[in-house]
Amino acid sequence: MTNANTRSTPYSAVKPDVNLAKQEETILDFWDQEKIFAQSLNPEGKKTYSFYDGPPFATGLPHYGHLLAGVLKDVVPRYWTMKGYTVPRRFGWDCHGLPVEYEINKTHKIESRKDVFKMGVANYNDACRSIVKRYSTEWKTTVRRVGRWVDMENPYFTMDVSFMQSVWWVFQQLFEKGLIYEGYKVVPYSVGISTSLSNFEANQNYKMVQDPAITVMFKLVNQPDTAIMAWTTTPWTLPSNLALAVGNDIEYVKVQEKATGRKLIMAQALLSSVFKKADEEVEVLQMMKGTELVGLTYEPLFPYFGDRADKGAFRIISSDHVTTESGTGVVHMAPAFGEEDYYACAKAGIPMVNPVDDDGMFTAEVPDYAGKRVKEADKDIIADLKKRGNLFKQDTIQHSYPFCYRSDTPLIYRAVSSWFVAVEKIKEELIANNKQTSWVPDHLRDGRFGNWLEGARDWAISRNRFWGTPLPIWRNAEGEVICVGSRAELEKLSGQKVDDLHIEFVDKITIPSPTGKSPLKRVDGVLDCWFESGSMPYAQWGYPETSVEDFKKAFPADFIAEGLDQTRGWFYTLSIIGTALFNQAPFKNVVVNGLVLAEDGRKMSKSLKNYPDPMEVLNQHGADALRLYLIDSPVVKAQELKFSEKGVYDIVRKILLRWWNSYSFFANYANIDGFVPKGDAKKSPNILDQWVLSRLNGLIANTHKEMDAYRLYNVVPHLLQFIEDLTNTYIRFNRSLFWQDGMPETKRYAYETLHEVLVTLSRLMAPFAPFMSEVTYKNLAQVLKDKKDSVHLESFPTADLSMLRPELEEAVKAMDTLVTLGRNHREKIGVKAKIPLNEIKIIHRSAELLETLKKFEPFFVDELNFRKVVYNPNEDQFVQVSAKANFPVLGKRLGPKMKAVGAGIMSLSLENILKLEGGGTVVIEGEEISLSDVEIRRAPKGDNANLSVHQIVSIEVDPTVTPEQEREGLAREIMRKIQVARKTADFQMDDKITLEIACDGALLEALNAHKDMITGETLTKNLNILALTAEPNGKHTETSDIDGQTIKIGVTNLPR
Repeated sequence: MTNANTRSTPYSAVKPDVNLAKQEETILDFWDQEKIFAQSLNPEGKKTYSFYDGPPFATGLPHYGHLLAGVLKDVVPRYWTMKGYTVPRRFGWDCHGLPVEYEINKTHKIESRKDVFKMGVANYNDACRSIVKRYSTEWKTTVRRVGRWVDMENPYFTMDVSFMQSVWWVFQQLFEKGLIYEGYKVVPYSVGISTSLSNFEANQNYKMVQDPAITVMFKLVNQPDTAIMAWTTTPWTLPSNLALAVGNDIEYVKVQEKATGRKLIMAQALLSSVFKKADEEVEVLQMMKGTELVGLTYEPLFPYFGDRADKGAFRIISSDHVTTESGTGVVHMAPAFGEEDYYACAKAGIPMVNPVDDDGMFTAEVPDYAGKRVKEADKDIIADLKKRGNLFKQDTIQHSYPFCYRSDTPLIYRAVSSWFVAVEKIKEELIANNKQTSWVPDHLRDGRFGNWLEGARDWAISRNRFWGTPLPIWRNAEGEVICVGSRAELEKLSGQKVDDLHIEFVDKITIPSPTGKSPLKRVDGVLDCWFESGSMPYAQWGYPETSVEDFKKAFPADFIAEGLDQTRGWFYTLSIIGTALFNQAPFKNVVVNGLVLAEDGRKMSKSLKNYPDPMEVLNQHGADALRLYLIDSPVVKAQELKFSEKGVYDIVRKILLRWWNSYSFFANYANIDGFVPKGDAKKSPNILDQWVLSRLNGLIANTHKEMDAYRLYNVVPHLLQFIEDLTNTYIRFNRSLFWQDGMPETKRYAYETLHEVLVTLSRLMAPFAPFMSEVTYKNLAQVLKDKKDSVHLESFPTADLSMLRPELEEAVKAMDTLVTLGRNHREKIGVKAKIPLNEIKIIHRSAELLETLKKFEPFFVDELNFRKVVYNPNEDQFVQVSAKANFPVLGKRLGPKMKAVGAGIMSLSLENILKLEGGGTVVIEGEEISLSDVEIRRAPKGDNANLSVHQIVSIEVDPTVTPEQEREGLAREIMRKIQVARKTADFQMDDKITLEIACDGALLEALNAHKDMITGETLTKNLNILALTAEPNGKHTETSDIDGQTIKIGVTNLPR
């Protein structure tokens, strides 16, 4: 080692201990001061890479789901930036819709639309506007802290005129293409917030509940002693009953109750579920098909809509949705409150009635229940049916039922007047355009999302709400309709100045009739906020009023990323609008993440306090750790992640601190030796240097390949494994080279190699762990001529495929395995690592691999502490090789053939097993079998206690230990104690020392026998051996013991 005082120190000193979170704060300040993000966006000479950011609501604080999506949205743009693209990233805020209204409703105790009108729509919307940015500061803090680069200073807001008028343009385009129409639709409806929900929203909050389940008798006209029976779990819909539905081909039966004489009709298949003892309770009078019942009429249960009988109501119709799975095989039809009911009744020409208002209360049309919430009226309706003699049976049922995800009230299904996008008209184009996109995981494209598109229905896009983009339709009593596409167009048509497009402003504006009829007024309703977010690719630019070129450059997006739930949300609405406007999917690549759950497997809940605060985790462990934890988890495969803070800490401990230790090791030793790289690491003759450079270039190639395909789950594990290999293999086995005096070429090449690896690793890891990458790059790259101000302004590394040495990588895998086997074997026979053993036999079938492994012997022989290494390619002499079927893989594929193929695999010959292991295939029972279909196992032959077997390599150990070996082991323990004393004394790594040791017995024998080794390894220039009774002198002294024997040590560093 060279004296550090006589050389310059090219690198900043690096302390082995580091507070990662605190260090990240320093980097954040550096990025801000130097405007590194802004510099990375410099478009000069670069192509544009387009990314769309789905806007979140700012009415709640960011949670782990947001952080996960944010990390994915940061990693990919950083990667493409380093690949030479400019990647504009503009944040957006979702301002309209239920989340905002719900907060205002809670604050102002608003329970119905009437309450909004009482407050005043303008006041209500002002209140909504006032909270839209409530948590924007907290969002900015968290997004910045996690290391995400996105422009939050110039965001788009969906409530801005520029955005809203672009949404109007989208609507107008669809309107002019004949893809917008007005109609009725039965939709999920929240009485808690007085609005309809999308199917996506309705699916977010299912609960197990108990509901009444009643069987009702409908008396047939002209057959007063006969009733047809229907079963329902929604008694509140019975006042609106207008028909009964049967299945044409279902067998029905008319029975007579022996106890009452009543004649009842139901499906034959359900007779035994209606009557517990059907044989004893009823007599079968007649069998009939459903077609024989169609057309029969019955008496209304309630008088409210009895006049509808003249229009075809209160008769039996047929419908394909009727089954015999439960109930009576007869379905009560209230067309305003069931989707199937609505379609079946419309087909049969039966009119609709809807005696329920927007707040979920019965209207005056049903005076007995007027003013009551529908679900609250169930008991009264059941009691009335009982009085009228129509109630046959009353039960309760426990079932899964949808609740409003905002108000937590039970949903109802209700026919509402709505404006629709005619999705079914463009379904084939939607499906075809989806085929042109790439999804990660790839099965989602044609699976979950593709299936959703296959079943796509027309989309109800209007909401009977207040805070949103108003429907841009003006209409008069004579039926004239104008669809407005911008503020300027509204001003031109109306002759009035328009400052804001919200309903409190535009509802005052009328448009004169172009034909001299009555003025046109805007129709009620606002657009679903999903229509707004689906219009984001156009509206974020204010297109087509402004930024036309910006839009053209950015459409379609190269990349988007959101959670799995968005397959029925944002991904869906983006696709519909993109297809409707341009017959094109508006994105090329989509990464779908799964749900982040609490550690207990439940949904993260503030009330349950079952998860740690994100900012506390960031401030405790750092953003790099959280980022790597999230993107090295099942969640990037759209699977669930049970969040564990310990998992974040494990990333710190196992990855980041190891990376830091590698960096600290290099910087501190390179400073001692004054090392400045020449850049010729590739010329190193050192086999371990060649190995690590091969690993590095293979890693770079894999990262390019997988990142270009957006498969982060195939990238991050390899990056993290490389950091482990760098520390645990390269530096560990090469450490002695850096301890040499002077600068022999082998040592210089080791420095060259480690410098190149660490600088390249900082560039490679920059998108994933941007803070640690910045720290290591800034220090280590300062000696380079072409250094950049930041690692994030660097280019992404490219692989030099000429550096790949697969045979070295295979040999090092074997070396790592045999080192582990050797340690485990020592533990088994109770021999410490410090005691040298005589011989190790390394067993592997490939003579070529053993020959390559032999070149690494200087590195592993000291680690294993064996005096002799023997290489044996005759694996069959020691090891039994067998194969077993990989049931999880093959079971899905083979089904009933699995048993026969499994037996065939177990009886494979050694030749065929080795063929599979070499990448070949074999045919069993007509099925082609490859390596991934089997598990190849190795086991010891015979009863050889000295043999340790592994899939990669096996070893046989001579366990003999002599007194001379034990003495050498004690000498190594003494050496370790001296090194600990040096460290405790805080000596420099290259300080020469005077050493005084007091010991006796076996320790003294070991010290005298191995004096040269001990003094050489500990940089001891003067050694004084004392009797155990004496007290050694030194700047630092300590007393310790080795195997129960006392040793006293004194160390003093010599002047430089």
